[in-house]
Amino acid sequence: MEHQPAPVFVAGPVSWNELVYLDTLPEPRSQTLFAQRHLATVGGTSAGKALNLRALGRAVTLRTVLGSDDVAPRVEDVLRRAGVALLVEPAPDGRTERHLNLMGGAGERLSIYLQAPGDVPRGETWEAAVAALSAAPAVVIDLAVPALPLLRESRRLGKDVWCDVHDYDGEATFHREFLDAATFLFLSSDRLPGYRAFMEQRVAAGARLVVCTHGARGASALTADGEWFDVPAVAVERVVDTNGAGDAFFAGFLDAYLSGATVVEALRAGAARGALCVQSPDLAPSV
Repeated sequence: MEHQPAPVFVAGPVSWNELVYLDTLPEPRSQTLFAQRHLATVGGTSAGKALNLRALGRAVTLRTVLGSDDVAPRVEDVLRRAGVALLVEPAPDGRTERHLNLMGGAGERLSIYLQAPGDVPRGETWEAAVAALSAAPAVVIDLAVPALPLLRESRRLGKDVWCDVHDYDGEATFHREFLDAATFLFLSSDRLPGYRAFMEQRVAAGARLVVCTHGARGASALTADGEWFDVPAVAVERVVDTNGAGDAFFAGFLDAYLSGATVVEALRAGAARGALCVQSPDLAPSV
């Protein structure tokens, strides 16, 4: 029987999202607006990464937090039907993370936390999670308070850690421990105009690879050897929904990299996956 590689391990948030599509994002004043459409669906950065990795055929174990409310089974059903192996810790307050995302016609997003994640003590899944991350070819720890103990355990075990700090602004203190732990660091230049200097700082601090995405302007990467790589974004005819595009890019890059691709090849694979995502209303398009 052919040996099957261990699943990629992902720790972080999943959520139930209400998406409201508008012509433009509203100005901060009292007004009445009419939505183009709206829908409720699974969200969360770890769900986006896990679902895209599964769509690419990669096995995934996801450790996350869910409540005991009416939306938790919907989130769990989507993930399990996609083939994600779930390790679920119960939310102490019984509530699943929820967002309201207002989507502008040009792809802008205003994300409002309706229920934010909180601290979760080590529970029944702790030993299984540590075993999974110990065996995994890649350990992905996303920005979330409940993921911090697993970030620290990954460092203690000497595992390479993949972290995505999204639109980090260079100052937020919450991100610091994730930045320091990341062997493979991903970020966006949206709020970091001096991204090249920041990438150089992270490599000097010990990161093996830093990748920065620029939306429609493509992506850049810097290796520990000081090599810079830049790739353009994949052109699309029409943007349907930008939710999860960064997570799709991350998953495309990670899957290609684990398959032996060069950094440039992995960047191109990430760009291709991100382009598929923005042309679909789904977090993880199947084609």
